[in-house]
Amino acid sequence: MILEVAILNIKKGFLEDFETNFKKAEEIIVSMKGYISHQLKKCIEEENKYILLVNWKTIEDHEIGFRKSNKYQEWKALLHNFYEPFPIVEHYK
Repeated sequence: MILEVAILNIKKGFLEDFETNFKKAEEIIVSMKGYISHQLKKCIEEENKYILLVNWKTIEDHEIGFRKSNKYQEWKALLHNFYEPFPIVEHYK
C-alpha cells in the first residue's frame, strides 16, 4: 500500500468553495482503480491549510491510473484553482 500525502494551502477567501468542490471531487477519486481510502484534515494552526492523505494499492494506481485519466481532468478543474502555492505531493510506504 502507498500513502499519498499533499499539503494543500488554499487561497484566502475560498475555503467554503474548496470544501464544496472537494465533496464533488471525492466521488471521482473513490471510483478509481487502486483507490483504498482518503482523509482530508484541516489544520488547527493555519486556517487555510489542509492535509490530504490517500491510500493507493500501488504508486502506479495514483501516478498513471489516476493522473493520466479523464477523471483526473475533472478533479483538476474542481480543485487546482484553489491552491497557492501548488502542493507538493509525496508518496510513502
